[in-house]
Amino acid sequence: MGVSEILVQIDHEIAQLLQARALLGGGAVPAPKKAAAAPAAKKPVKKRKKKRNLTPEGRKRIVEAVKRRWAEQKKAAAAK
Repeated sequence: MGVSEILVQIDHEIAQLLQARALLGGGAVPAPKKAAAAPAAKKPVKKRKKKRNLTPEGRKRIVEAVKRRWAEQKKAAAAK
């Protein structure tokens, strides 16, 4: 039994239980939802993170740090 078949069976059972509950509770019978024959697997929705903006000063500090790192690597490679 595949996952889609199990989901269809569960949807059918839920519809029957809702109908029985409505009859016992004295309320109106809700219209049963039509179950999809083979529901497609949905990917989880990712929340978008708020975009972070760098200040010009912060960007400058990063550029300087990267240049220092590159200079150290170049110096170490030349020493070999």
